[in-house]
This record gives sequence, C-alpha cells and structure tokens, in this order.
Amino acid sequence: MATAGGLSGRRVLVTGAARGIGAALAVRLADRGAEVALLGLEPDALAATAARAGDAPWFVCDVTDRASLATTVGDAVTTLGGLDVVVANAGVAAQLPLVGGDPYVWDRTLAVNLTGVYDTVRFAAPHVSHDRGYALLVSSLAAAVHLPLMGAYSASKAGVEALGDTLRLELAPTGARVGVAYFGELDTDMTSRGFGTEAASLLVRGTPVGRVAPLEHAIAALERGIARRARVITSPRFVRAAVPARSAVQRAVERTLRRSRVRHALDVARREHAPLTTPQPEDAG
Repeated sequence: MATAGGLSGRRVLVTGAARGIGAALAVRLADRGAEVALLGLEPDALAATAARAGDAPWFVCDVTDRASLATTVGDAVTTLGGLDVVVANAGVAAQLPLVGGDPYVWDRTLAVNLTGVYDTVRFAAPHVSHDRGYALLVSSLAAAVHLPLMGAYSASKAGVEALGDTLRLELAPTGARVGVAYFGELDTDMTSRGFGTEAASLLVRGTPVGRVAPLEHAIAALERGIARRARVITSPRFVRAAVPARSAVQRAVERTLRRSRVRHALDVARREHAPLTTPQPEDAG
C-alpha cells in the first residue's frame, strides 16, 4: 500500500483522461509509480494515453450517464483493487452569450462539468473514505473571475468549488481529504477549441486576459498536490493570489474590457455557433 506522502502504489481514477490535463496527469502519475485507471469519451485517445501510462486500464464512459458512471467507477475500483485518489477532471467548454446564445451549451456544460463531477465523487467517495484517501475536484480560475462568453463555464466551475468545500467537511470524519484545483488558461485542446474563436479573440486582444500558460506547470502542481493531498492546487502562480482576491480582480477585468469591445464580441459569438470542446454523445431520450 502507498504511504500517505508518496505516489508509488497509490490507486488513482482520473476522469476526462483522453486528452489535456487528464491525459497528461495520468501519464505523470503512472511514471511516478501510481496505479491509474482512465475514464473518458474518446476510445482511440484513451487507448493511446493508457499505453503511455504503463498500459493502464481504461473505460469509455459519459459522466452524464449516471447508471453507466456508477458501473464504470465500480469496475475501475475492482480492477485497481481499491481506490486512494479520484480526480474529477472531465469537462467541456464553449463560448455562450447568455442572451441570444444556444441554451444547449448551458445545459451540456452544467451536465458534464457540475453534475458529472457530483456523480463522480458520489460513486467514488465511498472508496476513498479512508485515512489515505483523497478526492480532487478540478475547478478553474473561472470559478472566481468571470468573463463575457464564459457564463456557463464559470457557473459550472463555481459549482465545483462549492461541491469541493462541502465534500471536504463531509469526508473529514473518515480521514479522507478533499482538494480543489484552480487553473488559468492552459495550453490544452480545451483552450484552443473552446476559446480559439473570432469572438474570444476580439474580446481579449491587447489585454492581459486570456494569456495561455504551459500545461507542464499545471501537471507538476497536480503531482505535488496529490502527493500531499492538498486542499488547494493552483497554476500558473498568479492564480493562487487571484482566487482569494476575486472581488478586486473581477473589478479590474470589468475596467479592462470596454463596453464597445464586449458588444462587438457578443455579436460575433451569436453567429459563430462554436461547438463544445469534446463531441458529446447523443442525449439519451
């Protein structure tokens, strides 16, 4: 069994592991001796990631399919022989003007990013409820600082933050710990697909908003945080200061983004119809 402070032998389930943060984290943890299981939507990408993660077991599952998720988490725990860490990372994004945008983006973003995280920890938490256990919920700087076109994403990540804070209190009697991860814009497919749009470019051009940071720094922060079962994990460095200073940062963002620029970006976004970052299964029913 893994020691409380190390990663070797730690049994870890990572959702959203086909690409981006989830894939890079699964490979890093496997390299450090953890036993990882991967969950995601894209079988080819999952298989490729699993091969890089020491031929880790992988499972195709939509986190919005509650029955399938319950079965898959159970299968993953059985395959690993128990569970020490769950990383609820699965997420999607797409720009959404709150007025005049496509409500499907709102519905699906909340279903994946918030309800999917709730169900993931609901099914995995009983298995990590021990004195080495750890649940990590991946939120975002968007939980604290809110931009135009990101209302659905920000609402979902603020909800994840609240879930993490509540779960921390509820799991404390078991000895398990709970962490919440906050990231700025990282160099991932989600960033390039979700916000590499004409509207987003118009919105942030010439401002410090939306600068992309290397993924490697975030993975290193996650590695350290999971090893310590940290309460908060952040990347890049400025995020740690921005989260507690959210009110002041929000006011600064509002002063930076001029009204004429926001109006133009919203007009463009309403006709762009940008897709979600990961193709979604057909909605059941």
